Amino acid sequence: MTRHRRLADAAVLAVVLGCVMTAVAGCADAGEHVAGRSGAGSPTPTAACPAVPGVELPPDCAPYDPDDAMAANDGYRERMPLSDEAVAANRELLPEVVVALDALRSDGAVTPESVVATLRDAGLTDVQTRGDADDLLFGALGVAGGCFYGEISAQTVQIEVGGLILDGGCLPAQ
Repeated sequence: MTRHRRLADAAVLAVVLGCVMTAVAGCADAGEHVAGRSGAGSPTPTAACPAVPGVELPPDCAPYDPDDAMAANDGYRERMPLSDEAVAANRELLPEVVVALDALRSDGAVTPESVVATLRDAGLTDVQTRGDADDLLFGALGVAGGCFYGEISAQTVQIEVGGLILDGGCLPAQ
C-alpha cells in the first residue's frame, strides 16, 4: 500500500469515528433528557398531532391544522395567475376553438385524436387529453401562454382560459 493510500484510509477512518462518536454522544444526551436526568429545556416534538379545540396535546406533539393540511395537499392543482394581456390574446382565439370543437361534437367525431388535431389546427400546442368520447378532458397551451382547458362530450363543449397548473401543464394530475 502506498503512503498516500494509507493517509486517505486514515482520514476516512477518522471521519467515520468522529460521526460515530457524535451519534453516540447525541443518543446519550437524548436518553438523559427523556429520562428526566437533564434539567435543560422542554422535550422536542416527535410527532405531528391534529389540533383539536379544547384538547391539550401531549408535550411531544407538534400541533397542525388538518383542514389547512388538506388544502395545502391539493395546492398543486391551483392555477398560476395569467396576465390580463395573455388572457385577452387567448380569448380572441376562443370563439374559433369553441366552433371547431362544437363541430366535432355535433358530427359525433369526438375522439382523443380528433380533439388533439383540432386544437393543434387552431394554433394551440402541447395538447393533453384524458378520457374517451363520452367524457373527454383536454388542455393545451395558448398562443399567448397559459392554457385552454375543458371538457367535450356528445352533449356539450366547455372551455376556459387560465394559467398553468402549479404542478405543470394544463390538466391536473389524477
